[in-house]
Amino acid sequence: MTERAKNEIIKENSRLLRGGIADGLSHVETGAIDEDDTQLLKFHGSYMQDDRDVRAERTKKKLEKAFSFMIRLRLPGGALTADQWLKLDDIAVTFANGTLRLTTRATFQYHGVIKSNLRRTMQAINAACIDTIAACGDVNRNVMSASHPFLSKAHKQAEHLAKAVSDHLLPRTGAYHEIWLDDEKVIESAGNAQPESEPIYGTLYLPRKFKTVIAVPPDNDVDVYAHDLGYIAILDAGEVVGWNVTVGGGMGMTHGETDTFPRTADMLGYCTPDQAVDVAEKVVTVQRDWGNRSVRKNARLKYTIERVGIDAFRAEVEKRLGTKLGDPRPFTFTSTGDPIGWRQTLDGKAADKKWHLTLYIENGRVKDTATMKLRTALRQIAEAGGVDFVVTSNQNLVIANVTAKHKPKIEALLEKHGVMIATSSGLRRNAMACVALPTCALALAESERFLPSLVTDLEEILDAAGLRDDDIVVRMTGCPNGCARPYLSEIGFVGRAPGLYNLYLGAAFDGSRLSKLYAQDVNREQILKLLEPIIKRYAKERDAGEHFGNFVVRAGIVKATTAGNNFHENIVLAKV
Repeated sequence: MTERAKNEIIKENSRLLRGGIADGLSHVETGAIDEDDTQLLKFHGSYMQDDRDVRAERTKKKLEKAFSFMIRLRLPGGALTADQWLKLDDIAVTFANGTLRLTTRATFQYHGVIKSNLRRTMQAINAACIDTIAACGDVNRNVMSASHPFLSKAHKQAEHLAKAVSDHLLPRTGAYHEIWLDDEKVIESAGNAQPESEPIYGTLYLPRKFKTVIAVPPDNDVDVYAHDLGYIAILDAGEVVGWNVTVGGGMGMTHGETDTFPRTADMLGYCTPDQAVDVAEKVVTVQRDWGNRSVRKNARLKYTIERVGIDAFRAEVEKRLGTKLGDPRPFTFTSTGDPIGWRQTLDGKAADKKWHLTLYIENGRVKDTATMKLRTALRQIAEAGGVDFVVTSNQNLVIANVTAKHKPKIEALLEKHGVMIATSSGLRRNAMACVALPTCALALAESERFLPSLVTDLEEILDAAGLRDDDIVVRMTGCPNGCARPYLSEIGFVGRAPGLYNLYLGAAFDGSRLSKLYAQDVNREQILKLLEPIIKRYAKERDAGEHFGNFVVRAGIVKATTAGNNFHENIVLAKV
């Protein structure tokens, strides 16, 4: 029998995700919890972290690390009411570090929650009619759907599917409610007619995390090919008549280990709307049974499909469904980013159409600064009421369902607090970064705190080339796990060490092709030196309508990555 990974033993012995979490919370002599329980805590939506900016100083003083917890919300579809916004904002001030962090999975994260406040924070989130169940861990995580659920009937159908899949694939254990909400414990006895169980996941849950998204063409704002399971809306007269289903995407890899790689998803087939949730369950159960439980770095669905092949995987899914999937229907994607600015509802009567403002939120961090009171402005908009909010998968925020009468009031309020609707460049409005330092334990380099200034430097080069307004997708992560999906950006940076990054080029603007490594271990000065001639050449030599990622492939600057399993092949590193 193949030896199982340690996490598999932890899950099996956890009593359906209870472990020793409740007991660990009661120990006030430390800000941390037990190592095994930190793995189980993820299923409840939280990671233990410490402030790495002060780690060395505290070690010198023989003090415990400055432990705190990140809490991630489950928010399928990304939408919330103005009242919920106010409650979440209150939580940020009362229990976290005073900021709301919009994530690359269209939800919120809190940072800096200390252990003694964990339960109270969870209860406050629950009071806002939101939870954190399965926001992390080896389960289906927060389900993303097209970023404008109020934009059209099709977008609302996508949101409905996101919520249905999320609810159907939730863990059934009562552990979350027992530990955080003080619900009555499940009685475990021989006389219990209905003992607690996990009908979809079983006691081992999944071998690794699982991510699901729903896209509505022509926008690929959710990066459908980057995820384990994806649904692409097939429309007829503005309504969803079915879904193309994709499987096997994923962004993570490990530096220097070529048996790990990002991968774009394969097309599984087509399903009708009434089949969609059942398809999700069957895909999950096949991965549950076929996934690698010995080596976690190869445990994602993408590696399962690489190992068995898409045809065998499809056959097993269809066997469990009891029916064949249809042939994929045609569709077209034209972009991956968010259109910043005002958009009006696409369908319905003209008198009923509302306005929706997509605000660019730099790296998703909602906070007040000396020059821009973003948090204050959004709070005042929420207090005025009459709007909804939507978190996008590109870390931006939609102020939705605004009447024509209230449009100028919102614009004036934003201007008053220094919040600009327009972005400084096309590069910046398509920029995205993970949190990285100082809180992420996996970070090798800066990301959120570094990318904005790097974009400012790159804007000078874009200005000289006449490209300031051109949309170019740039993303950065502090490690190779790929939370900001850098391998699907036209210019991607992945941290290797403090101040050093791998530079990737050549992904497709519509999110359908991975990038290729162009330069290794480069610093800020080297990045600018390498990119300047390429940007200038793009300005002079591009074809009409040609995007940057396609150009660098056509021009031979990098080879195209045609599949994840050749991500590490045909690399010719630039001379630095």
